Amino acid sequence: MENEALNLLHLAYPIGLGLAALGSAIGIGKVGAAAMEAMGRQPEAIGQIQTAMIIAAAFIEALAIYALISVFLIQ
Repeated sequence: MENEALNLLHLAYPIGLGLAALGSAIGIGKVGAAAMEAMGRQPEAIGQIQTAMIIAAAFIEALAIYALISVFLIQ
């Protein structure tokens, strides 16, 4: 019984990591699209928008990296 649960965990980790990567990709895509639209509407604020976009993308990417590290630590 315990071996079966361990096999399910080995299956769940890659699925969870894939979902985290998919969510991260969707989030970064939405951030980029919103930033491009905002830059098009207000070209004078490109520097501020770009800075905010990069910070948001870094936070989103950090969540995906945390998911990857957690898989390595649990195994």
